[in-house]
Amino acid sequence: MPKPCLIVSTCGTSLLTNNVGSDLRTLLTDFANQPKAEDVPLEQRQRIQQHLDARRGEFARETDLKRLMDLSAELNGVIRFYGGNPGVARDQHVLLATDTWLGEATARIVADVLDRHGHLVEVRRVRDLRTDDPASFRWAMSDLVAWCAETLKGYRDAGHRVVFNLTGGFKSVQGFMQALGMIYADESVYVFERTEQLLRLPRLPVQLDSEAILRRHLAVFRRIAAGLLVREAEVVDVPESLVNALDGQAVFSPWGELIWQEAYRAIYGVGLLEPITPKLILGSKFRQTLDELASDRFRHVNERLDQLARRLEEGESYNPRSLDFKLLKGGDYKGSTHECDAWADQDAKRLFGHYDEDGRYVIDRLDKGLH
Repeated sequence: MPKPCLIVSTCGTSLLTNNVGSDLRTLLTDFANQPKAEDVPLEQRQRIQQHLDARRGEFARETDLKRLMDLSAELNGVIRFYGGNPGVARDQHVLLATDTWLGEATARIVADVLDRHGHLVEVRRVRDLRTDDPASFRWAMSDLVAWCAETLKGYRDAGHRVVFNLTGGFKSVQGFMQALGMIYADESVYVFERTEQLLRLPRLPVQLDSEAILRRHLAVFRRIAAGLLVREAEVVDVPESLVNALDGQAVFSPWGELIWQEAYRAIYGVGLLEPITPKLILGSKFRQTLDELASDRFRHVNERLDQLARRLEEGESYNPRSLDFKLLKGGDYKGSTHECDAWADQDAKRLFGHYDEDGRYVIDRLDKGLH
């Protein structure tokens, strides 16, 4: 029995501009990057909405698969993937849309067709994904990397075959997703230009040594991931492909985000890591309270210490629920004055600590909560 598929399709807006007059095509192009319909002047918005409604109705009524393939590059790739019969399987689909009114509207038209043929479809509007702003585009690509790392591995572990359909969408997005496909997809598919053939590119039998790269730059990467300030001068030894500079501050590039997402869990699960701020100190007996911790518990502790580092550098404005840093009720306890979560599942342990005479926060121990 073949594996169920998760098909991730890049989506553009060509199904709106195919077979329309030059005036309407120009209008659609002029407002292609507007985030909301309300951002478009009323007269132009009404004309575009009329076209959207008409095109949506056309796709809803159309039963000729060849016609649907001619109208939509996205459907052209999907239907050819199924050998011309999209009803032959009941798969899951994610449609990646730009962060725009027209991008999402276009993806939803495609989604309606796939839903009609029995597939489960999610339209994912990728935050900041626009084609007119390079800075926003870079942020969007980083978000896509994080989504791939967090989501697609789970599908593959559950027995799905992950397929990237890159027939539709904008060329800049297609190129980036093709590179990601070599890591996160089992294969990537395209409709070869000027032919009716589906080009299938299997995943390369190579593995990116993300863990080794991350270990070489671990302290810097941990601070960036934690949202802490990292000056541009502090990353001069980090490959330029892994970091970008934004107002003098270092941030992950999309490839840096990929390295981080691929490797940090393994590194965080090996053992206790040193603090990423001088404001945080590991107490003399703290390590003893971590004896026989499982790998996933070490990961929780290290993640919480990174959050605590940010709390100490930024102050009270940062205190997410997963950290829950607070003063102990009823006074100190075994020399500790404060506590925060280590993890909230299973036996729900806490990290206890106190401030020393120099204002640094000292982690005393991992222990059960007091309530």
